[in-house]
Amino acid sequence: MTTTVARHSAILAEERRAARKPAACLATIAFVCVAALWATGFFDAERLLEGGPALAQLLREMVPPDFGRWHSWLKPLADTLAMSIAGTALAVLISLPLALLSAANTSPHPVIYQAFRIVLSGLRSVPELIMGIIFVAAVGFGALPGVLALALHSTGMVGKFYAEAIEHVDPRPIEAARAAGASSFQVITHAVLPQVLPQLADITITAGSIIFAPRRSSVSSAREASASS
Repeated sequence: MTTTVARHSAILAEERRAARKPAACLATIAFVCVAALWATGFFDAERLLEGGPALAQLLREMVPPDFGRWHSWLKPLADTLAMSIAGTALAVLISLPLALLSAANTSPHPVIYQAFRIVLSGLRSVPELIMGIIFVAAVGFGALPGVLALALHSTGMVGKFYAEAIEHVDPRPIEAARAAGASSFQVITHAVLPQVLPQLADITITAGSIIFAPRRSSVSSAREASASS
């Protein structure tokens, strides 16, 4: 009896110790978040209250909207739509092969896996504005540098999500295809892609909606920065 009680006590003590680790992790995250908010002035109530009148004035100027110049919006809207479609298409075309090379279960070698993971991280780390400035200097003004900047920056995000979706596929169809003598290309087309097509479509739609957000201002800023330099 004493041995059983001692065993149960040890189990309960182990569970309590295991519960302390996630609690300590959450407390650390909460502390870091609060410290970041404090460092950025979020808790400066006086400053926030002073911004209230300016915000109210801005809202009064915005509502109701003035549609008297709607005809001047058509070309910018068409440019934004064309850039978003072209940027999404290029991002998908570039992201899929990169994702296959940076997914652990489809990459041909661990070195290639790590290398293309670094490539995707590098693409994500460069802001769109910087890419826009580079492409404006390379190909000149217009929608093209914006499309290239959006496509390459989005490739880092889309490729990462594609790779994670590919890594979580059921391995049994892959093993069956390889056991049947299928080539690597056949394994990808018949055992991998059919499993992840819904996830890839979801990621693509999400990326397209993000790219469709008003990015034309970023390209305009890139133009101004390039022209001033």
